[in-house]
Amino acid sequence: MPRRPFRSRSCLIAVFTTVACVVVAARAKAQACCAASGIATPARLAPDELALLGTQWKVGDELGSFDSAGQYASSPAGASELDFEQDIFGAARLPYRGQVALFVPLVETRRTSLGQSEFGGGIGDVNASLRYDFTLAGGSTIVPGLAGLVGLTLPTGTPPDAPSLGPLATGATGIGAYQINAGVAVEQTFGPWLVSATGIAAQRTARTVGVAPNQVHERLAVQWTALVIAAYTFSSAVALGAGVSYVVEDDATIGGQPSPGTGHRLSTFTLSGILPLSDAWRLQGGLFDNLPIASLGMNQPGGLGLFATLIASWPRASSCPTPRPVGGST
Repeated sequence: MPRRPFRSRSCLIAVFTTVACVVVAARAKAQACCAASGIATPARLAPDELALLGTQWKVGDELGSFDSAGQYASSPAGASELDFEQDIFGAARLPYRGQVALFVPLVETRRTSLGQSEFGGGIGDVNASLRYDFTLAGGSTIVPGLAGLVGLTLPTGTPPDAPSLGPLATGATGIGAYQINAGVAVEQTFGPWLVSATGIAAQRTARTVGVAPNQVHERLAVQWTALVIAAYTFSSAVALGAGVSYVVEDDATIGGQPSPGTGHRLSTFTLSGILPLSDAWRLQGGLFDNLPIASLGMNQPGGLGLFATLIASWPRASSCPTPRPVGGST
């Protein structure tokens, strides 16, 4: 069975959610400095925010899958899968331009195959992340905003090889390994427009699965993610945006040797809109789709889904500062 993309796809949706939320905060206060994106969590603070708490709800329907040659085929009759996720997240301001965030997912799956139907779930892999903005978008017409991103995902979920799983493995909620993320985000504002590009590399630790004497030592390859987003904010502070992501991972290593045909790739297209409810509350909704185009996916299910996010924030003692030239202090 191909590794399911819903968990990693959630991170990409979270990044997109962050961009739209923060650019709306920027427009509402007429400050371009607030435009930015996040990593692996929608918990991204605008420069005038001290902390935030939020929740994100997602549902996805797997409609088909990509094979090892990159060909897409619809799910056969009698086979179906629905993925659900409820996330709780928060973020806090660090000195100068740093911020730290925590992301806790709860995931469930309903799967039907060969006359069997099963529902399962639980807590997923918890993620902690850190972001530091070296320069701010809109602070210079020449130098764009530049941020460094790091994160650590803990194996708090149930791995896909856990002996407690049912025959359809719907209780699998994590990858069973630690994951270290590092990335760079580049972003710039052009009037009401925000354009952002993010690159992320994720390295997973090795793990041993099975029971002696049939144990297997395996390690997933580095996962590379590229994400491009464009968002437009209206004078009413309502924002609309679109993003495209592409995830690529080479073959896994099993027993110290590459295992041919175990790599994967997947593209995701996202549309989103955001509505500020007040100075402290904002609501966002959107949809995502794994483009069913040959060669854009490999060894992964493909489908579409919806997500909604509600965020409450607390302001800093002073309002968002006016953008200054690169090298100036906040």
